[in-house]
Amino acid sequence: MITLGVILLIVGFIFGIPTLWTIGIILAVIGAILAIVGGTGRRIGGRAHWY
Repeated sequence: MITLGVILLIVGFIFGIPTLWTIGIILAVIGAILAIVGGTGRRIGGRAHWY
């Protein structure tokens, strides 16, 4: 999810599409939060691992 967010950020910046820029920021932040919380060993949404 973090990778997709970064790709959308880059594409949105290069082509000047603010919608992609916003979606990229949202996906990158959510991906980072899930990675941090998942790294602490907590279950997220009833799942122990997100592959």
